[in-house]
Amino acid sequence: MRINIFYAACLGCVLLLPAIGNADTATKDQEIAARFAQCDKNHDGKLTRDEAKGCMPRIYDHFSYLDSDNRGYLTVAQIEAVANR
Repeated sequence: MRINIFYAACLGCVLLLPAIGNADTATKDQEIAARFAQCDKNHDGKLTRDEAKGCMPRIYDHFSYLDSDNRGYLTVAQIEAVANR
């Protein structure tokens, strides 16, 4: 009987792990979106290097790498995708 209870407990933990991971990702995405909104001074949905400079220093430091298409801006989706790797 102990083995079955232990097995059930372990199975329950394994089934919850993906949900916990998704919650962390969702929380992280919300934090990124909130910071992005603060930094996007003209509210056009695009973060330029200048906008990132004082507000998102790690994004600023890696802007050229993140802006692989050389468009001169990043979207919140691009930043979230890198953060969730």
